[in-house]
Amino acid sequence: MGSEQQITESGTITALTVMDSSRLSTFIISILLIVYGSFRSLNIEQENREREKEKEKANYTGNGETEAQIQTIDTCQAAFLPIGASFSLLIMFLFFDSLQMVFAICTAVLATVAFAFLLLPMCQYVIRPCSSGQKISFGLCGRFTAAEILSFCMSFFIVCVWVLTGHWLLMDALGMGLCVAFIALVRLPSLKVSTLLLVGLLVYDVFWVFFSSYIFSSNVMVKVATRPAENPVGIFAKKLHLTGLVRDAPKLSLPGKLVFPSMQNSSHFSMLGLGDIVMPGLLLCFVLRYDAYKKGQLNSTENGVPPPANYVQKVTYFHCSLIGYFLGLLTATVSSEIFRAAQPALLYLVPFTLLPLLLMAYLKGDLRRMWSEPFIVQPQPKNLDV
Repeated sequence: MGSEQQITESGTITALTVMDSSRLSTFIISILLIVYGSFRSLNIEQENREREKEKEKANYTGNGETEAQIQTIDTCQAAFLPIGASFSLLIMFLFFDSLQMVFAICTAVLATVAFAFLLLPMCQYVIRPCSSGQKISFGLCGRFTAAEILSFCMSFFIVCVWVLTGHWLLMDALGMGLCVAFIALVRLPSLKVSTLLLVGLLVYDVFWVFFSSYIFSSNVMVKVATRPAENPVGIFAKKLHLTGLVRDAPKLSLPGKLVFPSMQNSSHFSMLGLGDIVMPGLLLCFVLRYDAYKKGQLNSTENGVPPPANYVQKVTYFHCSLIGYFLGLLTATVSSEIFRAAQPALLYLVPFTLLPLLLMAYLKGDLRRMWSEPFIVQPQPKNLDV
């Protein structure tokens, strides 16, 4: 009876821990970021397609500036990205003290641009009644609309407040901007590249969390993720002998992760790396684009075929992968509570998102197409005689 009671109590504690407000915030925010970033990417693709159609109708050849913002990962980049990430992580671990100011400044610049991208739709909605949408020239810096200028100014202000205060909420906001920008502006072209990238990052995550301590006598991943950087304001204040600013400038926890404190326990917080959101998010963005492409193919007049009545055919790849991501995140959370140690989240997220997707693609008969060339566009004749 005693052992059964202990098992029941431990199970209750685990369930309560998983339902903690910090855990729930992690689940909700990560899923919302992936969904929003994926649909933002889909909207950008549709807008670019409409612009290309307008250019063709006007017999105008543009410079492709709208397409330049999208970066597609090829097979070579997917293979070497985990290696490059390992070198970057090792450099941050070994030379963090001497390069922390560079890390802080680069992070602030990237966060400013990414958060401006996150704020852009809101600024466009607010400024639409009083703006014509024309771009303003800034010389060599380029041409920008009023909404883009407003979003950048707001983002710059928020980054400055974060640098001066170091507040975790502002750090999370900047991290969210980085997640959305990366998911929306970086694309995976095929399931083969997606599998190569995610499996490589899974090995990268497992090695640096579980085995790095045997080589470097410290958990490299956890050390880098939790290590605060000196505030650039404080460093400049020291050089200028401004002691008041030195005392008020806090150390900065760089926005490479999302941190959510618990409402029930002030000393407890949940932490999730941005890579654990972005990398599965790229896969979900890819399958959302494929779902839209397949739907467009079925609804087109030339290739229109009524969808089969099979239930499997009605389930979209995006919903399947999104449910898998949630289950993987839940499993990673329970695992961290059971083992009481940091867990590589991609160890659970990659199988739970990738394997159901592969199985469903096989059952639907789309595996071969999704693996190599999923977005095959049939060339259409420009001039038709009616």
